[in-house]
Order: sequence, then C-alpha cells, then structure tokens
Amino acid sequence: MAAVYIDNIAYEMDEKLNLLQAALSKGLDIPYFCWHPALGSAGSCRLCAVKQFKDEHDTQGKIVMSCMTPVQDGTRFSIHDPEVTAFRKSILEFLMVNHPHDCPICDEGGECHLQDMTVMTGHNYREYRFKKRTFRNQNLGPLINHEMNRCIQCYRCERFYTDYAGGDDLHHFGAHNRIYFGRFEDGPFKNEFSGNLVEICPTGVFTDKTLKQHYTRKWDLQTAPSVCVHCAVGCNTVPGERYGTLRRIRNRYNGEINKYFLCDRGRYGYEFVNHENRARHPMLHQKEKRFVSISMEEAKQQLEQIATHSRGLIGIGSPRAPLESNYALWKLVGKENFFAGVDDNEFQIQQTIIDIFQNGPVRSPSLQDIRKADAVLILGEDLTNTAPMMALAVRQAVRNQASKISRSVGIPDWQDAAVHNAIQDKKGPLFVLTAAETKLDTIAQESLHAAPGDIARLGYAIAHALDSSAPPVGGMTNEEEALVKQITQALLQADRPLIISGCSLNREVVESAANAAWALQKKKTDVQLAYSMMECNSFGLALLTNQSLRSANQTLDAGHADTVIILENDLYRRGSQQDIDALLNKAETIIVLDHMTHSTTERADLVLPASTFAEGSGTFVNQEGRAQRYYQVFIPEGDIQDSWRWLRAMEPIQNDTLRRWNRLDDVISALSSEFPQFQPVKDIAPTADYRAAGQKIPRQTYRYSGRTAINAHREIHEPKPKDDVDSPLAFSMEGYTGVPPAPLIHSFWAPGWNSIQSVNKFQSEVDGPLRGGDPGKRLIESNQTAAPAYFHSIPDTFQATEEGVLFVPLYHIFGSEELSVQSPGIHQLAAIPYLSMHPQTAETMNLEEGDLVEIEGIETDIEFPLKLDISIPPGLAGYPAGLPQLKGAAFPLFGTVKRMVKEGRISSPHD
Repeated sequence: MAAVYIDNIAYEMDEKLNLLQAALSKGLDIPYFCWHPALGSAGSCRLCAVKQFKDEHDTQGKIVMSCMTPVQDGTRFSIHDPEVTAFRKSILEFLMVNHPHDCPICDEGGECHLQDMTVMTGHNYREYRFKKRTFRNQNLGPLINHEMNRCIQCYRCERFYTDYAGGDDLHHFGAHNRIYFGRFEDGPFKNEFSGNLVEICPTGVFTDKTLKQHYTRKWDLQTAPSVCVHCAVGCNTVPGERYGTLRRIRNRYNGEINKYFLCDRGRYGYEFVNHENRARHPMLHQKEKRFVSISMEEAKQQLEQIATHSRGLIGIGSPRAPLESNYALWKLVGKENFFAGVDDNEFQIQQTIIDIFQNGPVRSPSLQDIRKADAVLILGEDLTNTAPMMALAVRQAVRNQASKISRSVGIPDWQDAAVHNAIQDKKGPLFVLTAAETKLDTIAQESLHAAPGDIARLGYAIAHALDSSAPPVGGMTNEEEALVKQITQALLQADRPLIISGCSLNREVVESAANAAWALQKKKTDVQLAYSMMECNSFGLALLTNQSLRSANQTLDAGHADTVIILENDLYRRGSQQDIDALLNKAETIIVLDHMTHSTTERADLVLPASTFAEGSGTFVNQEGRAQRYYQVFIPEGDIQDSWRWLRAMEPIQNDTLRRWNRLDDVISALSSEFPQFQPVKDIAPTADYRAAGQKIPRQTYRYSGRTAINAHREIHEPKPKDDVDSPLAFSMEGYTGVPPAPLIHSFWAPGWNSIQSVNKFQSEVDGPLRGGDPGKRLIESNQTAAPAYFHSIPDTFQATEEGVLFVPLYHIFGSEELSVQSPGIHQLAAIPYLSMHPQTAETMNLEEGDLVEIEGIETDIEFPLKLDISIPPGLAGYPAGLPQLKGAAFPLFGTVKRMVKEGRISSPHD
C-alpha cells in the first residue's frame, strides 16, 4: 500500500491501481468519461484531470490525467485546485459543443453520466452560438436505439464491443470532431453483448429500444433485486416496473458472477412477463366450453376435492421454477412421487455433474474465477449460445497469459492502450472441441469439430496423457495424438488451468472432462472444472431429486397415482409428442401451474396462474452451485401467486405442514431442515423480519411520482401499499434511505451519481466485491482429499455412413430458450428451423443448399431448409435445439434425411 496525499489528506492506496480508480475507491469524486473499471484507461476524454505536486512545498504543480497516473508512495495531488477545476470545466464545455442538449426528450434522462459530470464540473451554461454538427442515425434492429448527435467521442462503445466482447461490426468512422460510431450499414448488431452499450455509453447515443416502446422516466420504475431466468449462469439483474408492466432489465453488479455486464438474451428477454398469453386466472377444463375462468376460492375448492378423492399424486418439477416451489411439490407428493421435469439425456448428465462436484476434488469456478484462468479447454459446448456470459468470461481469460508480456516490461494492467500495443494479437491457450463452429473459435489456439463420441475420446486421451492410471484410448490418429500433446502441455504450463463442458451433447463428454480435470489435479494445485447447465434452476432441481421423467411413467403404470401435478413446465419441450401424450393419457386428472399457456396447459384439467420472477420471490441455484435470492418486483393483477402458495391448498387437512407456510421464510426453513445441502439457503439474504434502522427497504426511488394517478381509475385516494410478507422490501418510496445489505440492493444511486456509474459507491473498492460481500452462497464445495475413480465409458470412433446421419443439437442465443423467445425483440432475431450438414454429406444424399428436407422418424409439419456448413464433420447433421416450432419433435440419435416430395428452394436460414 502507498501513502498518497489528496488535498493534503493522507490515503492508503493500492499501488497496482491508477489514481482515478484508487480515489473513487476512497469515496472521492473525480469526473470521468472514457475510463471504465472493466476496460481500463484510454486517456481520451481528459476530464479526470487533477493537479500533481512535487512535494508539500510545491505551490504551482502540473495538471495530469488521474486515469493515466499510477499510485505511488508519497505523491501529492489536488482535485479542487482552482486551475484544475477550470481546466475540467473547459474540457467539458468543448465536449458539449456539438451536443444537442436535449435532456427533456432524451431516453437517458435521469440516469445520464453526462448530466452527472456536467453538474460535477460546474458547466451550467452553454455559450456556443454556431451551427452544430449533426449525423444520421442508424436502425440497429429491435433492441438498441441510436442517436449519434449526443456522442462525445469517449470511445467506450468501441472499446467494449470490439476489445472486450469480441464484436467486429461496430467501428468509428471519420476524424477530429466528426467521429461516427456505428455499423457500416443499418441492421442489428451481431454480437451477443451489444445491449451493454446502453450502460457503457455515458450519454444517450445507445439506448434501450424495448424500453422506448413503453417508456417511463427512470425514477418512476419500481425495482427489486433479481436473478436472470434465461440460462443457468445466474447473472444478477434489476427489473423495472411501472403501471403493472415490466419495462426493462438492467445489470445488477455481482463481483463473483456478471459484474458490469449482461448478455442480450438476459437483458431483453423479459417481455414474456407482459405476454398476452399469460395465465392470469385459474382455468377449469369443461368439455363443452373448453376452458372457463374461475375464482381463486373456486380453484382452491377444486384442489381440495382432487386431493381428497385422488388415489395418489405425482409431481413433475421444473428447472425454471424456484427451489421453494419445487420443494413444496416434493413435500406434497412425497419423495417417491416427485420427478425431474427434463428429458432423460439431460437428466443423466445433470446427475453425473452433481456427483462429480459432490465427490470430486476439483472446484466449480465462479465467472470471476473463469476470468482469471490462463489456459482453457472447452469440450463439446458452444458457450456463446448456451451460457453467453461464461463465453464472455473466457474472452477475458485468453488475455491473461499474453498480459504477462506487458507486465514484464512494467506496463500495469490498467494501461489499456499500452497493454494492447505490447501484446498485439497474442492470446493465451484456448482449445475448443465442439460439434460445429462456435464464435470462440476465432480466438482459440486450436479448434476441432467432431462427433460427440470423438470429443469424449479426446477428453479421455488428455486425461490419460496427464495420468497414466486414467483409462487409455486406442485407435488415435497422428493428428489427434499431436492435439492431445499440445493441449496437455498448455494445461501443465498454466497457473490456473480450466476445463469446461456442459449438457449440450452426451454424458460421455461430461465424464471425459471430469477425467481430464482429475488427472490434471494430480499435477497442479489450482485446477477448476466448469459445467454449463440449461436453465436457471437446473442445479437446484438436480439436487432435489434423482428420479427422471421416465420414472413417472412407471409410477402411473403401477396404478399408485392418478393425478399429475406439473410445475411450471411445458413437457412437450422435454420429449416427443407421442411420449408425452402417452404419459398424460395415463392420468385421470392433470393440474398445471405455470405463468404461460402452452401445449401442456392445453391438456390440463385445471390451470393455476403462477408468478414469474418479477411477480414472486424465490431461490435459484446456478451452474456453479451458488444459491441466490430474487424478489418480487410488483404486485400482479388477477389471481397470480407463487406456485408453492397454490400447492398449500392441496395438502390434506390432517397434515398441515404446507398449510403452516405463510411466507417464504417458512418454506426455506423447512427446506433447509430436511435437506442438509440446502442449509446455506437460509443465510443468502436477510429474512422478511429484517429492518434497517427500524424501516423496510423501499422499492421505489425518492423521486417516484404519480402514486395517486396510478390508481386514479379505481379511486382518487392513494391506497395503502400492500405489505410484502416475504421480504424486507416495501412497495413504497418510504423507508430506509441508506445503503442496504448487498442481497437487497435494488438500484444504484448516490448523490451526484444518478447513472449506473454510481455502483462505485456500493463497492468495497472499485471493481471489487459489494460492501458486505457479493450476494449468494455456494451449496457444494469440492472434496480436496477425494480420490475419485476415473470414468471408463470410452465410446468408439465415429464412422460416417451412407445409410444415415448422426443428429447433434445446435443452440442459438435467440430462439433456443423457452421464455425469452416470447419477447418481440428476441423473436425477431430468433433462428428459424433448418438442418445443417457438411457439403460432402449432402452430396452423398443428393441434396443441395436450400433443399427442403424431411427427417424420417419425427412427427412434425416443419419444412427443414438445408444449410451447408463445412465446419460440421461429415456424417453429422445439426438442428437448432429448443426452437418453439420444433416442440414435440424428438430428433433421433441416428436417422436418415431425404428431399421432400414437395420440392422447393428457399434462401438459407439466418444464424
């Protein structure tokens, strides 16, 4: 630590930091534009100027840029010196020369960093009286709005998009004060993290177009701390509501997970909450009228009658429902009658992953751990499309080995431009072994596309090369042996090697990744193994039960139960229509609890409206095994409530365990008592009884307006806010005005800092953890003393044949996930059904690009256009997994493809 004097006050500061970051960490206010804690220093805006003095006797000093000045012991600076204050004011005035000053109509108004810095520097009046520079704005698709006239040329957007996120279609054009930031032509950004431009941009150049469709001022949004529901990474979010409509998602900082960023699916997939097909009232199936709406009391009476007269209940859980609701169903039907609502292949993979983490010696990393890795091996997973934020973390990890070059010549990590000049295009070792091309291939040292079995074989071979006691793999080609040797050497030379796999392909790939990590653990001390799961609570559901969906069939066949309760799950996404029909046909009564209507609710006798993540509170467990709490954002209209509250009504009167659950804390207490692995769940957030200085935490801002107007169509008086029994949050603007505990932070604001940059005021140090620690607790830690037995399920080498093809799933960030595709913006960008194969494979089947093909063995009316892709190995055929059009169409593992009798040609489908 170094002693640094700022305005004659001594501060202890970290010598690894620049002065701006260190000063902000101490709570000092220095204005800035181009600097960002995740991007480092560029020194282009000149706004963060301070005065540096030689010693305590120096009265003249010199002006320096704090973002480009290292922290050194004994140095002296001034933030408030009159000369440097005037300098900053003049810099801002020049930056604002061409700005339109359109704050009253700007979408960024109210949380604009430019507004904050203008006030902070004292530039209150504009004196420029000449014609201003103007630009034509671009149409950037359904997610992002463009207003170039507000640009101040800070270069943040391009630095994030190109250098940090790996995008290649955002550039700057022009020179001097006519710099234009945009695409070479109109159209949506092609990078999966483009939505972060909305928060990266310190002005209103890039704004949220989905919010613009139902705009409200930012201070009038009611918010709550939440967790993203669109994959298993568990990014922290801040949803905002107004007039009963969810209007946007914003990033909520968590130093262990997403930090400052979100993927576009997580940011823009929220509009399913507002969908017209929402289930908002209980619906009873009557044959003559199909479905009729009934009251909540009538629904509870129906539930009691079903529970009383049923021979038995079985429950099918959901990987997108919270722990509390899954546990309530488990408790209602009993351990033997509760089943995981996922397809059998995914279920087997998840159970294998749980076993690997519970009994293996290698730790599951957080996203922050992944960002620190210096050698990465990916087996079988297209992370950009299945776990986007993990892919973004890998993009940062490949810089770690190369950064050693810049450190060796004394360049600190925060000197972004100097670091880039030193390392040029050098990247650390990344090896990507997948069934088809991925976006991470462009930064990989080596990439290989192979059949799932061959990927597993390479994983097993790497393990054997690391440890001769691991099972050997025969029949390896010279090229494969050379690749295994290259990967093995890179992993052994790394300080923090990381192996990543997931649920996309098969269990053998997952097991081979574990073998490789375990073998490496014998040689290295800091080895980590990450698995990507499919949905927001896949890990939690896998911990709760080890019974598959197929086992539910056997229970119904035995006649022990006649009523099926399906929790927040469209089973027709989990298997073929024939198999799911066969399962449901065995039940006399079907009850579905969900917030969307779909094919499964169409089969129900009773549909109960469940809350979404924005309308209820609960707990998710991410793919790392970290339990995190999310909270209700607003009170929904209709009879919507948490699923566990509906299930209470089905419990027999004489057994009142569930009926005693009056709030979320009661469910959590019962869950943690019954399942030892869930005991940390009690401690991940304050209980509902928590009060700060005797007050609840307000969900609404100090400036929240129109509370009476919101209910003017009901009554002219302001109604009393509804009490939230499940959390210490209040549906009000009244309450504790200080900084709440980290799990309860629902917005970032501080005096003088209205923008998202105010997160600095909530961190223990800038870019570090939140004060009090980042939210969430891990449920599983590795057993360092374990000596697990290696897996031995080595598959045979795949051989392409003319009789058929091996089908492999290909995932898309837009379209493959069930909920986000219901959002209009995401729906416009979603993939369409296609079949993809190597030109050589197509030639053997007499097929050409654009042919409409059919797949023997699946029942669907979809016309599959053929897309040729040289990255897919011969003998394989890829299909877009998870698309809503393909629901109920179970692709065979191996099958044949032929041109449709109705021949036709269409253009190739978009990615």
